[in-house]
Amino acid sequence: MIGHNSANAGVKIGIVGPKDMVSRIVKVIKNFPTFEPVVRYSKNELETPNLSDELKNEVEVLLLCGPVPYRKVLEKVKSVVPVHYVRYNETGLYKAFYNIQKKLAKENVNSHRVGKAISVDTVTPIMVKRFLEEIDEQDLKIICYDEASNPTREQLLEFHQDCFNKGLASGALTGINSISAELNDRGIPNEWMVPTTQDIVVALERALLSTDARKSKESQIVVGLINVDGFGKIVDRHNSEHEIQKLKLNIHRILLDYVDSLRGHLTHLGGDEYLFFTTRGIFEQETAGYKRVPLASEIYKSYQLTLSIGVGFGRTANEAGSNARSALRKSKEASGNSCFIVREDRGIVGPLEMVDAQVKDMELVNPDFIKKAENANMTSSYLSRLLVTYARTGKKEYNVQELALLLNITVRSTHRLLLEWSDTGLVRTSGMEKMPKGRPRQIFEFAFLDESMKS
Repeated sequence: MIGHNSANAGVKIGIVGPKDMVSRIVKVIKNFPTFEPVVRYSKNELETPNLSDELKNEVEVLLLCGPVPYRKVLEKVKSVVPVHYVRYNETGLYKAFYNIQKKLAKENVNSHRVGKAISVDTVTPIMVKRFLEEIDEQDLKIICYDEASNPTREQLLEFHQDCFNKGLASGALTGINSISAELNDRGIPNEWMVPTTQDIVVALERALLSTDARKSKESQIVVGLINVDGFGKIVDRHNSEHEIQKLKLNIHRILLDYVDSLRGHLTHLGGDEYLFFTTRGIFEQETAGYKRVPLASEIYKSYQLTLSIGVGFGRTANEAGSNARSALRKSKEASGNSCFIVREDRGIVGPLEMVDAQVKDMELVNPDFIKKAENANMTSSYLSRLLVTYARTGKKEYNVQELALLLNITVRSTHRLLLEWSDTGLVRTSGMEKMPKGRPRQIFEFAFLDESMKS
């Protein structure tokens, strides 16, 4: 019997989802000669776990068609291979928005409902914000689902139905095919948001990187430290020890659920600090490529608490733990409600999106740049505050008074630092601000925030 030459064989990728969506992925996959697609068609998300279970021993990686089926598979299937899904971004909104507007105009439903409001799921509020800024539609209102961090199909259906019944929305945009079909049956105008070709390409690239070539890095241990901001003050406000213990238990339960979604391990270190372990591949998936931490929003909505999180990567557990402590320090220095990652090369990723939506997705802060900043007396605390403010507001220009307030130092110290930073090219004068009285103020720009610091 002649054996199959595995060296010449491609990487088998299992693709599970609605036939229309799977057909689009198979078409795009022709640009990836390394992949050999093995497809299974599902009628709805409930079928995805069983179909994925059938495929998991035949393929090297699984690709699903959205976040809801992905969650179902994680809950019900013990997969021995990496599992990925096609993520949506704001570009997928354009075609869906155009189609739903045509439907609404045709059915003339806007005449008895509020404005042009549309309910939408799958995409994040920041994506919706970017979309609205791009189309410059002043009257349009989009109601974005932001209740549970990992919503079920039923929760999303109820969200769209509720918005329609209350007259808050005239129609719906959904990233899930079966929800679109159900909304049609209920007589609610809607449009299925189909991922763009670029979304599919990005998903396939991630899937390819998670196979044997990157298994060593994907399985790398990640250490995380979580600190509850201002917990001592919160405890002081409670008169009853019973209420304090209940609050601690509730916080522990939410953290346990989150770490369980990371397939990790959580330990309470005492007081307001927790330690968790997971693997790098899973952490990357659950944070949407090191972009956001859904745990922060969930705990804020439940208890109005914010978190400081530090995550460390490393070649050893000791190195990862040290980097996690360094990352947590940066989060605390940025006044909390932040998450930073320190990699094995000492590069910084972050801040990740927490409670507040970010207007900028931050990339890697190059370790060479960090060294340059430290040599110019830009401490870790100053850099952390600049990064967090830029991520949340896009602000990179300051006058001396604003900068002194942000860095929590005197105006005199700020002038001294600006001279040092100007000499090393970290900051430059970008203009003058006219004042009602007195001399104009200089405006200083930290151009490195979107230029030189990124790898």
